[in-house]
Amino acid sequence: MAGFLVAAWKRTRPKYVLPLALLLLIVSLASLLPWLLSAEPAAPATGPPRAARPSPITASFEPIQPIPEPPQLDPKKVELGNRLFHDPRLSRDDSVACATCHSLSQGGADHRAHSVGIDGQVGQVNSPTVFNSALNFRQFWDGRAETLESQVDGPTHNPAEMASSWPDIVVKLSRDPSSRAAFAALYRDGIQPANIRDAIATFERSLMTPNSRFDRFLRGEVTSITEEEKAGYVLFKTLGCVACHQGAAVGGNMFQKFGVMGDYFADRGHQTAADLGRFNVTGRNEDRHTFKVPSLRNVARTAPYFHDGSAQTLEEAVAVMARYQLGRTLSQSDVALLVKFLNTLTGEYNGQPL
Repeated sequence: MAGFLVAAWKRTRPKYVLPLALLLLIVSLASLLPWLLSAEPAAPATGPPRAARPSPITASFEPIQPIPEPPQLDPKKVELGNRLFHDPRLSRDDSVACATCHSLSQGGADHRAHSVGIDGQVGQVNSPTVFNSALNFRQFWDGRAETLESQVDGPTHNPAEMASSWPDIVVKLSRDPSSRAAFAALYRDGIQPANIRDAIATFERSLMTPNSRFDRFLRGEVTSITEEEKAGYVLFKTLGCVACHQGAAVGGNMFQKFGVMGDYFADRGHQTAADLGRFNVTGRNEDRHTFKVPSLRNVARTAPYFHDGSAQTLEEAVAVMARYQLGRTLSQSDVALLVKFLNTLTGEYNGQPL
C-alpha cells in the first residue's frame, strides 16, 4: 500500500492527492463491508450472554453422504435377476448359486474367511457384500471388473467357485419353460449370456440399503444416533479414516495399499497370490498389496473382514487399520467409539432393517 501511495504521489499533481486518498479510503471500507454485514451484534452489557448458534451436521459438507434410494429399474428384470442370483444351475454341478456366497439374509456375504465353491473347494479371498455393489467404482478386491455385468463372468467361470461356462448355462436354462418365457418377455433373442449378465446386474443394482441411522442423522435427524456414536464419527474423521472411506458407500471408490504404515503381510506371514491384489491385474510393482477400498456400509453385518478374512471382529479390524494404515495404536475406548459409529451404517433393504 505504501509503495502504491508513493507511486501515486509521483504520478499526480498535488491537487489530486486529496481525491486519491478519499478513493483509497472508500476502497478500504468496501473491502470490510462483507465482514461488517456478517458480524453479529454484541450481546447487551446488562443482559444474559447470547447463546451460541448451533452447528448441525449438513450432509452436503460431510465426507460421507446419505446412501441414495434404489434407481428406477425394470421390475421384471429385477425379478428375473433375483431368480438367476439364487439359481444353482449357474454352477457346473447345480450346487452353488450367487447367493451361496452372497446371502441376502447374512448382509450380502457368507461370514466365512474364504468362500466354498463346488466340490468343497475353498476360495482365495473373502466374499465382499453384494449390497450396494452398484456404488463400487470397480468390482472384486483387485478391481478386475469394471461393471456389474462383467463381474458375473468371474464366479461362473472360476474353477473353484461355479466352474461352469456360458454354453452349459444357456443349455440348462433353455430346458426350463418358465425361464424361456421370462427371457422371451424381456429380450428379443431370449436366453443369451449377455442377457443373463444384464438381468443379474439389474437385480444387483436394486440391492441398495438406504435409511441407516447415520443417513437419517446426516439428513437432520440429530437424535437418530447417540452422543457416543457422534463422537465416534468425529474420531473417524480426525484420525483420517475418511481419506479412504467416504462418499455414499463409505468406500468402494479407490484403490489403496494394505500396509501404508507397516508391512501387514510380513507380520501376518503365509503370503498367497491373492495377497498381491491389484498387481495380479496390472503387473505393476506399485500395485503390490493394493486393493479396492471396501465399502463400510452394513459392515457390522459382514464379518470376517479384509480380503483374507483374518479379522473376526470389528474391534480387531479397526485396530489393524489404525496400525497399518494410519500408524496409530488406538486405546480401547477409541476403538469402542469407532465401532459404535460403524454400527450406525447398517441400512434397510426393502424397508426392513438389514
